[in-house]
Amino acid sequence: MRIEIAPGVRLFVDVEGPAFVPDGTGLREKPTLLLLHGGPGFDHSSFKPLFSRLADVAQVVYYDHRGHGRSDPRPSEEWTLDTFADDVVRLCSALGIERPVVLGHSFGGFVAQRYLARHPAHPAAVVLSSTSPHLGLARKLAVFERLGGAAAREAAERFWTQPGAGTWAEYERVCLPLYNTRPAADPQTSKRIRFRPEILFAWAGGEQRSMNLLPGLAGVQCPVLVLVLVLVLAGDQDPVCPLEDAQDIAAALPLRWSRFACVEGAGHGTWRDRPDEVLARLRAFIGDGV
Repeated sequence: MRIEIAPGVRLFVDVEGPAFVPDGTGLREKPTLLLLHGGPGFDHSSFKPLFSRLADVAQVVYYDHRGHGRSDPRPSEEWTLDTFADDVVRLCSALGIERPVVLGHSFGGFVAQRYLARHPAHPAAVVLSSTSPHLGLARKLAVFERLGGAAAREAAERFWTQPGAGTWAEYERVCLPLYNTRPAADPQTSKRIRFRPEILFAWAGGEQRSMNLLPGLAGVQCPVLVLVLVLVLAGDQDPVCPLEDAQDIAAALPLRWSRFACVEGAGHGTWRDRPDEVLARLRAFIGDGV
């Protein structure tokens, strides 16, 4: 379904599981897990079907960012972190969701970091998964070279410095297979994505080059933060959002309310390589964070 979150702006939304479940003589409300997908330019489909396994502990809400996937196309001037972050609040308002558990993966983690800085009172808890606070190109290139040699380093450098269709084709062929340590459980997953490359190229050549989310995280010091737990979830074999980036994020957050989890042997999107371990961590965190 498409939900209007602002005049003329509709996001694609899919909901799995009820918010209220029978519990004795009454109904018990489950937390809402709001999933922010990676990219930019991709869609929510990479969360499916694995995150269905969390529907017993949370109502799971998937959506496509503004202009992405099955959401309505939007002009490029709206493809900004501030807009995407504020859309989280707009969507929750439209759906009547209060105090969500927000999980941002990769680019969705960029959005979640900006959302946390701009709206610290809004979430019950936040998961920052396989994400970075900045471009950090030198770190990326070093890990790509370690995992795939000089060819991977060169392909990554060409794409991130000159994003476009030509450099993306080489990056997709050489670098994307290095994102994870295991083959995809479902090889059809990537074919289900509705990819809008123009958003990726505009972002990689624009806001991402100067992005620095650490000051916003460090400034989240208001008292309401005592209600917000933040889990930073990273794989030690992630080339595009290296482990050191996650460590920077964790260090920038107020120590008392942050949690850091490094999943050994996992790459980008830790649940792709260690699904049982990561879902167990998320299940426990959802219980702690609400």
